[in-house]
Amino acid sequence: MLLELAVGDAYGAGFEYARDNITQFNDLSRYVKHPTHHILPSCYTDDTQMSLAIAEVIISGVEWTPLNLANQFVAAFKRDPHEGYAGSFHEFLQQVQDGVEFLAKIVPNSDKSGAAMRAIPIGIFSTIEEVVEQCTVQAAITHNTPDGIRAAVTAALMSHYFIYHLGPKVELGKFLDQHVPGSHLWSKPYVGKVKSKGWMSVQAAVTAVMRNNSMCDLLKDCIAFTGDVDTVATIALGAACNCQEITQDLPVHLIDTLENGPYGKEYIMSLDAKLAKLYPQ
Repeated sequence: MLLELAVGDAYGAGFEYARDNITQFNDLSRYVKHPTHHILPSCYTDDTQMSLAIAEVIISGVEWTPLNLANQFVAAFKRDPHEGYAGSFHEFLQQVQDGVEFLAKIVPNSDKSGAAMRAIPIGIFSTIEEVVEQCTVQAAITHNTPDGIRAAVTAALMSHYFIYHLGPKVELGKFLDQHVPGSHLWSKPYVGKVKSKGWMSVQAAVTAVMRNNSMCDLLKDCIAFTGDVDTVATIALGAACNCQEITQDLPVHLIDTLENGPYGKEYIMSLDAKLAKLYPQ
């Protein structure tokens, strides 16, 4: 799942709030340079980096606490600084030295997509109740608002739904409405540009997953929403890679050319292998 979400993130990074790029280049032929951002084509962003941090905490088996999670958020950034973080949060991560300082200084009142974009690996926990509980803990570190937490829990349950084969793809929205009630119906098709609110990225991801039957079509559809499309693609591809009704046909060239530094493609694949050992047999 980490490899697929990283491809979605890196591909989407070239199209975030860049409508002209979408019109011209959303054909999966290559990674595209964003017209204004410094992110190089094929490089992932904060969506993937924070997802890796979450996965590393899961794999390590350490106690699932805000401090251990915050420590890993800081460590993942410090070892391999990436573009894509919101400017103020990027500066914050540069300034703090560890999880203690992170928790002491963070103002966790955001309702944007940061907690949802990193939630996909949490879907491997074995029960719905555990997914909700663990995802709420991680979301509250930075997004301790009703909508921030709901968006994150919904993303994690999307992943859980397909990992554990809880139902057909057509019933995904109904499942999420049941387990994450609130002001937004996840089963309602998302229409229009995806702005910065977390629920928007998640609802768009749910919509795209439910109406597409291949990973190629899914990725192009995520980008076509316009707006914060790298987050939509991160969530959708990370969840849909475990859906038996979706053809796993991501272009080989997007996988092959994904960044492959010390924490790039091969490292991501090694984490996926470790996570797979935690899946049900």
